[in-house]
Amino acid sequence: MSDQKNQKDIDESGLDVALKLDASGLFCPEPVMLLHNKIRDIEAGQLLKLVATDPSTSRDVPKFCHFLGHELLESIEKDGSFAYLIRKVES
Repeated sequence: MSDQKNQKDIDESGLDVALKLDASGLFCPEPVMLLHNKIRDIEAGQLLKLVATDPSTSRDVPKFCHFLGHELLESIEKDGSFAYLIRKVES
């Protein structure tokens, strides 16, 4: 058994994750569309955690964050699952 943390469980100790979004089983463009809609539900400075199984999120989520100015704090991939920790910026 591995001592590595499960990618679905980004270490949230000490972090105040305002919203957790599970897009597992959804395919492009749905995970990023959900992310775009849900990030509107939190305040600037708050954190959103996204979990997805679509490999295209490894390309799309960083581009989404870069284009809209949100901060991608952590990105983990393991065994076909992807997890992202995003800090919302002022809009």
